[in-house]
Amino acid sequence: MENQDKFDKICQILDENGRDKSKLIPILQAIQEVYHYLPEEVLYFVASSLGISSAEVYGVATFFAHFTLKAKGKHIIKVCDGTACHVKKSTTIIDAIRTKLNLTVTSNTTRDMLFTLETVSCLGACGLAPAMVIDNEVYGQVSPEKVTKIIDDMIKQEERQCL
Repeated sequence: MENQDKFDKICQILDENGRDKSKLIPILQAIQEVYHYLPEEVLYFVASSLGISSAEVYGVATFFAHFTLKAKGKHIIKVCDGTACHVKKSTTIIDAIRTKLNLTVTSNTTRDMLFTLETVSCLGACGLAPAMVIDNEVYGQVSPEKVTKIIDDMIKQEERQCL
């Protein structure tokens, strides 16, 4: 989506919500669906459009864990490192993903913006440990080999879509 299309979509989101400051959270949710994060310049625009301070918008955007101010990839990989998953060696899953995607602890999104790796405290799937979620699809009892295959399959699918 081009920048002008994204800007038009933001204006549409604001209009659909009546430019009502009491609807700030749903507005930010909808904007995050467009960008996959909340860019700083967009937060300023939203504040100006709603007639509220940028500090108020920023406060809401940073308070809720659902929102992110950092660009994320198209596919979000969440690996559980809670107690059950950790005991079942989830760290080897995390290491395998980092190796496969050439990621580090400080750089968790691929350069092509295709994947972002996140470590979470619990996915609520302890019986499937070690577990991970990719784009809301749960994968249980994963191994480094299984994770590598899943990612390879996703990359192949993305390549086919580009043809």
